[in-house]
Amino acid sequence: MSDTPHSPMSVCRLLPNIPEGTRGLAFDDSIKQLTRWQVTGSAEDRPTAIQAEWRDGEGERKADFPTGRPTGPVLSQRLTRVLGEETLMRAGTLMPLLINGVEQNEHRLYVVGQVVDCLDVELSSEPESLTGRIKESVFRPEAVPVDLPAFRIPQYPMAVHWNGWAADILARELGEELEVRLIWSEDPGLAPHPNPWGF
Repeated sequence: MSDTPHSPMSVCRLLPNIPEGTRGLAFDDSIKQLTRWQVTGSAEDRPTAIQAEWRDGEGERKADFPTGRPTGPVLSQRLTRVLGEETLMRAGTLMPLLINGVEQNEHRLYVVGQVVDCLDVELSSEPESLTGRIKESVFRPEAVPVDLPAFRIPQYPMAVHWNGWAADILARELGEELEVRLIWSEDPGLAPHPNPWGF
């Protein structure tokens, strides 16, 4: 595994493409505590446990990247090894999930704590009033934390943004089971996704 940033610099959103016979993951309301902490930044709001359950479906295989919720990516042990736990820890922590009330480490919630003010607010869209989503994001290249696999921004703190080099590593590992949506690139020839935060 190499964690050397690629050129051109880019920022992405990751979504799962869960194939038939593979199970995705659903959070219960405890995920709202994570959102609250992302907005307030208060240590008192930081969650200590997040509950989830595997979605019903045929087959016993569990997706390696099982949820598309931008608030909290979940990574399997396989993906943690591919990116490297030390690399991931540069941006946050890996929290065990409570599945049916039992703590397990097979899949862990990636709680990204690094908030970096790198958005060019003059060139970017205004955040949507209800969701906070930013439809068109433009980043200041000199401010993007390229050494981190992922980060959040103060203008939309509820969403994890992935650096392109980290997204590339995960995409090579998962192939068609991962959708990489380009939010921004310093290469003007690369077109961003028209609705990167939509479903």
